[in-house]
Amino acid sequence: MKATGIVRKIDDLGRIVIPKEIRRTLHIKNGGSLEIFTDREGSIIFKKYSPIIGFLPFAAQYAKVLSNAVEMPIIICDTDSVIAVSELPENEYVDRKITSKLGSIIFEREKFILSEDNLTPLRIIVEIESNSAIVIPIVTSREAVGAVVAVAAVPNTFPTSAQILLVETVAKILSKQVEN
Repeated sequence: MKATGIVRKIDDLGRIVIPKEIRRTLHIKNGGSLEIFTDREGSIIFKKYSPIIGFLPFAAQYAKVLSNAVEMPIIICDTDSVIAVSELPENEYVDRKITSKLGSIIFEREKFILSEDNLTPLRIIVEIESNSAIVIPIVTSREAVGAVVAVAAVPNTFPTSAQILLVETVAKILSKQVEN
């Protein structure tokens, strides 16, 4: 654990304020969810909650099936890091932080499609030179929780409408599973 030097008092209702600097660093928005853990030494640990993490086995299966269907490597991420990959080295990608640009696309619920109109590939992972061809956010009725990303396997090739549709379909299926 890393000490921050910040001390906060608990109010009469048992609440504590998490400093803005920490919320900004961890990308915790107002209304965001945190998981609470305790350890044997009496520490209380707050962890940013990712509803998609609960579907990790399904996400890995969806990534594999989708990768075969679209013939492109697939990355499934939550709002902070990669949770599943197919056709990419798992030890290099899983648990790696996503780029701030990809995070913005997720939070803004945008699609990103590499095309003749949009020739600039989107870098996906911090410290790794992989670029996306398709990014479809996973959006529940309440919030954006992650994205399904098809990686540009060959430079200067654009995804087909069928590939885009398949990636969109998997993102919708994952969003429905997270909601239920």
